[in-house]
Amino acid sequence: MGLFQIPADLFPRSNHEYRFHRKSRKTAVLSVRTISMTAMLSAVAYLLAFVEFSVPLSPSFARMDLSDFPALIGAFAFGPLSGLLIELVKNALQLLTTSTGGIGEIANFLMGAAYVVTAGFIYKRHKTKKTALVACVLASVVMGIAAALANYFILLPLFESFMPLDQLIASFAELLPFIHTKLDVVLFNAFPFNLLKGLVIGGVTMLIYKKLTPVLKG
Repeated sequence: MGLFQIPADLFPRSNHEYRFHRKSRKTAVLSVRTISMTAMLSAVAYLLAFVEFSVPLSPSFARMDLSDFPALIGAFAFGPLSGLLIELVKNALQLLTTSTGGIGEIANFLMGAAYVVTAGFIYKRHKTKKTALVACVLASVVMGIAAALANYFILLPLFESFMPLDQLIASFAELLPFIHTKLDVVLFNAFPFNLLKGLVIGGVTMLIYKKLTPVLKG
């Protein structure tokens, strides 16, 4: 006679096996939800990129948007990688309608990525309200530094192809008379503005993040 195969499901699983399989199913569900929520937040970030505002004490061509807000939400909810992917997808989609040959999108990605990855990494280590506050403040400083570097080496040279450097600096000096060089533009406009932008986005995120958590995580 041949050997009979006894179905494994006739025997109850041990507690260890049950916990393992239950954890595996939960991880799979979380992974699917993380991907879907990251995609949704990327779409929202892309749409917000079209809602621009003028920058205080800056020429009319200097514009801002709040498209980093969904990326920060994603970084807090699902980790820094999610925030980074949202910034990447947003700027990749922006390439479809770019007017800067992709240079502006690269600069925007660098600034946004520096912001959300820093905040997400700090918050992930200890998820408390105090840590979220520290994360937003430090991330804003990092974004200010990233913006200063991006403006000095990428964005301002890009604008120089459309406007002479002296005229470019003069457009900022009309509003801030103590600006005389490209470095002044970076130190007295790009850095403080992006620092403030990061603090505003971080403040709004802290006010509504807990209310959004049930929707994001299910």
